[in-house]
Amino acid sequence: MPTTLAGSASGPAAVARPRSAEPVRRSGRRPDLRRWISPIAILLLWQLASSTGLLAEDELASPLRVLASAVDVTRSGELPEGLLVSLARVAVGIVLGVVAGTVLGLVSGLSEWGGILVDPPTQMFRTLPHLGLVPLFILWFGVDELPKVLLVAIGVLVPIYLNVHAGVRGIDPKLLEAAKVSGFTRSEVLRHVVLPGAMPSALTGLRLALGVAWLSLVVAETTAADSGVGYMIMNAREFLRTDVIVVGLVVYALLGLGTDALVRRLERRVLAWRPAGPAGAGR
Repeated sequence: MPTTLAGSASGPAAVARPRSAEPVRRSGRRPDLRRWISPIAILLLWQLASSTGLLAEDELASPLRVLASAVDVTRSGELPEGLLVSLARVAVGIVLGVVAGTVLGLVSGLSEWGGILVDPPTQMFRTLPHLGLVPLFILWFGVDELPKVLLVAIGVLVPIYLNVHAGVRGIDPKLLEAAKVSGFTRSEVLRHVVLPGAMPSALTGLRLALGVAWLSLVVAETTAADSGVGYMIMNAREFLRTDVIVVGLVVYALLGLGTDALVRRLERRVLAWRPAGPAGAGR
């Protein structure tokens, strides 16, 4: 009898369970290679147009020439040095913008008077194209690091403020009331109720802010700079080096994709308490 039970336990039903579960786990980790079809096709058509003369090299360099130029500027140290300068500028600007936007968002979201005093001027400032401040910043601060950092910080501040403000205002008042009834201090309410409740919206604002940050840096470095990736692009423009220009643009694109991926990874860790659903599946 035990042998019969063991045999039945190891029968087709028992074998089918791990077989059905294993492909599910693997399919979740396997990358979808079909997404590479169109990018590779574009590169091949680009190279073909350059090789056949349909696309002149002085108008747009071929992918192979761009790749060779990327190797050259990396070996010469021009790209690594410019990359470090650009990263330092955008990092400082993001920190300043995130801190200022978060503080203003909390003040206007938590306090009635804070909303009255902070929200109207911030909303007015939101309608101002901050990239139009470049000429004024050059007049006020010259072409040093300060105007570039400030341009990035201002671009980051607005989306952070709007999303933190909306996140705080969107917290269920019953949660705040329950925390007060439970004897929470203001700092405990802020730490245990307000910040977790506003975190999803704040992280969404951070993803938007990072895109604006890189756009601001591109404009700042290609307008008035003596170092950085944008400066490398402007130098290449003077000598009609479209290959180096494309290298700089690709670097900017990769930096934007990389920072966005970091924030999405942070979202999955920080917001792991949220139930998985259709909204989270597309992240």
